[in-house]
Amino acid sequence: MSDCFINGIASISAQPTTDPNTFLDEIIHYQESIFKAHDPNYKEYIKPAAMRRMSKSVKMGVTASSIALNNSGVEIPDAIITGTGMGCKQDSEKFLENILHNDEQFLTPTLFIQSTHNTVGGQIALGLGCKAYNVTYVQGSASFESSVMDAKLMLSEEPEKNILVGGIDEVAKNSTMLHKLDGQIKADPIDVINLLKSNTPGTVTSEGSTFMVLGANKVERSIAKIVDIETISRGGIEDVSIAITSLIARHNMKIDDLDAVVLGNNGDINFDLYYKNLQNSVFSETEQLCYKHLTGDYPVASGFGFWLGCKIFETNNAPDILKVNDITAKKYENILLYNQYLGKNHSIVLLQRC
Repeated sequence: MSDCFINGIASISAQPTTDPNTFLDEIIHYQESIFKAHDPNYKEYIKPAAMRRMSKSVKMGVTASSIALNNSGVEIPDAIITGTGMGCKQDSEKFLENILHNDEQFLTPTLFIQSTHNTVGGQIALGLGCKAYNVTYVQGSASFESSVMDAKLMLSEEPEKNILVGGIDEVAKNSTMLHKLDGQIKADPIDVINLLKSNTPGTVTSEGSTFMVLGANKVERSIAKIVDIETISRGGIEDVSIAITSLIARHNMKIDDLDAVVLGNNGDINFDLYYKNLQNSVFSETEQLCYKHLTGDYPVASGFGFWLGCKIFETNNAPDILKVNDITAKKYENILLYNQYLGKNHSIVLLQRC
């Protein structure tokens, strides 16, 4: 498989992350288990007339993709690949509510059309006038990684292409409350900054969008190289440890060659054991960074880890708010990302600085 470089990246999250001149300099403290993304000025990227008809996920996706394309210097991508765990939930809920309130009669199709999982990819393509390959992956918490893997396969066949890859998920009232009822979300409000020390079941949830432009050739704007990416549908704690060690060994590297690891700890006492086992064994001598106490968890939250790795490469710095151990790397050349949700959809990504 050919090389794969990140030539532009952008992320909208619960923190102010769209300003290229800052890196988590300002932290928003949330005191609840369900919270929304920090909105940039969407009017800078979307015409007001069009924005009125857009759901939150569409606005986040269109804006994040615009920023990523601008950063990469690419005007029209050769493919658009998106990932989402739940799609446009807000419009889905509105459509279902209309079915109930109108006794299944006199329904307009607009909300149904805008509620499909591939709505964001379609809206981005319409806005750009892009008629190229356009597909959406819905693979739970591995949706973002599935999109990246598809892009890598495409680049191995057509290395001249520039591919826009992204992930989007939004908070919606009813479906989010269902996740709270089944224990996926913590029952009581919480100071999210202290999430990783909560020692209770469930996590906190939010929304966000991360987009990046991938190419097979290293260019002046290249930030990072995606050396390898692997997903595991199900696996025990030791299986994950073995898979990480094997992935690194495939590239003639050792754990000691990693400068930092970005982990997806989300404060769920039932499943953070996957991370803590690695923290206390394989990564005990490596700088450990976490982010979900800042952004919350959602199906494509792992995309924020890609943005985080790229910002660390760009600034050669990891903000203290991310650190969960006392080790600080002298440099940042190789970063490993690991994420899982409910013990499923484990993803391992190795990034290398350009």
